[in-house]
Amino acid sequence: MNAQEGSAVEHPIRLLIADDHPVVRNGLRGAFADDPGITVVGEVPDGRQAVARAVRGDVDVVLMDLRMPVLGGVAATAELRERAPDVRVLVLTTFDGEADVLPAVAAGATGYLLKDASTDELAAAVRAARRGESILAPAAAGHLMGQVRRPPPALLTARELEVLALVADGASNREAARRLFISEASIKTHLLHVYGKLAVRDRAAAVGEAYRRGLLPATPP
Repeated sequence: MNAQEGSAVEHPIRLLIADDHPVVRNGLRGAFADDPGITVVGEVPDGRQAVARAVRGDVDVVLMDLRMPVLGGVAATAELRERAPDVRVLVLTTFDGEADVLPAVAAGATGYLLKDASTDELAAAVRAARRGESILAPAAAGHLMGQVRRPPPALLTARELEVLALVADGASNREAARRLFISEASIKTHLLHVYGKLAVRDRAAAVGEAYRRGLLPATPP
């Protein structure tokens, strides 16, 4: 084995901890204190400082909290993907909802763990992240599988979008028919088509799903 190969094997993983709670940072530093294969090279309280520290070139993995001041974990992850693509981001958070998991993974996070993970799980995840392998908490994996299995958004016609926008604005079928100069029966037919395409059963669910998919231009009040 030559010197370069030996360096690649023996080089400890350089870990940066990004979390806005000092107690959490101290606890994480202590969790890796006895691991010769992982060296904590720094701690930062927000995403902006995490990016600034990681782009210096001496960080292999960032253990990233999601909700931090100045710059959150998702935005910091996306910025690191652009500025330091070799740095791996392992999200460590208490939040396991779809609205947290999917944006983090889309931003470029290599792994997603919850803060109830054991020390051994954390160490294994850091090593896997350094190798570019994805490590996901069961809840995170479930959300990703659900996203993959979810049917693609159905395309609504221009008229269906007009009807749905009026419904979202509080118009009754009769009022929507009057404003669009079509029959009330046509409004009902358009709504039935909307329900089928969005896989919902009623007006309120159709409006909510349309906002969620970005089919309507504004967020609901």
